[in-house]
Amino acid sequence: MHIAWIGKKTPFCGNVTYGREVTNALLDRGHQVSFLHFAQEEADDRTWSGCQEVSLPFIYKSQVYTIPTLKASKVLTRSLKQLRPDLVHASLTLSPLDFLLPEICEELNIPLVATFHPPFDGKRRNLKSGTQLFTYQLYAPFLAHYDRVIIFSQLQRNFLVRLGVPSQKLAVIPNGVDVQKYSPGSSNFKSQLKAQRLFVYQGRISTEKNVEALLKAWKQCELGESSQLVIVGNGSLWASLMPFYGEEHGIIWLGFVADEQRRIDILRAADVFILPSLLEGLSLSLLEAMACGVACVATDAGADGEVLENGAGVVLNTHRVTSQLHTLLPQFRDHPEWTALLGQKARARVLERYTLSDNITQLEALYAEVLQLRRVQLSSRA
Repeated sequence: MHIAWIGKKTPFCGNVTYGREVTNALLDRGHQVSFLHFAQEEADDRTWSGCQEVSLPFIYKSQVYTIPTLKASKVLTRSLKQLRPDLVHASLTLSPLDFLLPEICEELNIPLVATFHPPFDGKRRNLKSGTQLFTYQLYAPFLAHYDRVIIFSQLQRNFLVRLGVPSQKLAVIPNGVDVQKYSPGSSNFKSQLKAQRLFVYQGRISTEKNVEALLKAWKQCELGESSQLVIVGNGSLWASLMPFYGEEHGIIWLGFVADEQRRIDILRAADVFILPSLLEGLSLSLLEAMACGVACVATDAGADGEVLENGAGVVLNTHRVTSQLHTLLPQFRDHPEWTALLGQKARARVLERYTLSDNITQLEALYAEVLQLRRVQLSSRA
């Protein structure tokens, strides 16, 4: 099968990781993949990781959204005509092009699948979740014109159905992790820091990630020199937070870590992984930490609470995150046997529900279903 994948290669975010992992897995299973992504206009089309790569021109792109140039839709249409894929899969980049894709693919008679990533809080408990609701309301009428839309949880499915997306258009296929690569193992990262207990946050340093709630709780707890908190990632709030929460408080800011093996080494060394978000979809960083056998704490934003339910981790409410962590952090410091047990349960949960292998098997079945439906539609028109 030939899949034209539309997504992002940069800047680093969950969407980029999702596209890399899924397309590599599809290639490993013998499929042909063409990767169309936003890049500078002067970039030459080339082969990347076994994929033919096509550049779509843009004006601006960030970890959250993308603004294409006016000619991007023409470049996309021309490229799809030349590539002649069996199916288009768009890992939606919060771009105006997302709204044009159904019309373009219908004109070319190519089935269209989307993965809809935006984080959410179905309970709408804060200003950020209200803003995100607008994104879902904006997209819902257009998602109804895709052949299928992949989302990550039943919560997200119910949310979109309430906004008018036909239920038969929605497919719940959770994010998946390569559990051979992300697995428990030896690491000397903790000894390099001379820490006895290591706590880790990995993700964007932005408002919706609520990192300051974690930093405040950490600073208030004064856990001592034997415990350290490592912050992996960058974002808009980095410069405003780092001066107030530094090494004198046992907080190490690593910034963005590009090397995947180093990120795995950090997770393998961690005792506790903490994700204090106000909004989430289904965090790949959380799943990666779980797969490495780390005790995990996350809010019930998006599907993360569903991931950790029934004892696979500790679930926080998005209200009063600082006070909840203020209570929990000393417990994690003082009870290593508890964190070890939580780490075992986290790994078991990923093996049960969130492996990349199962994800790709479900994706292949979805592709086959969409292609079969298109053939039936064509034959009925003949």
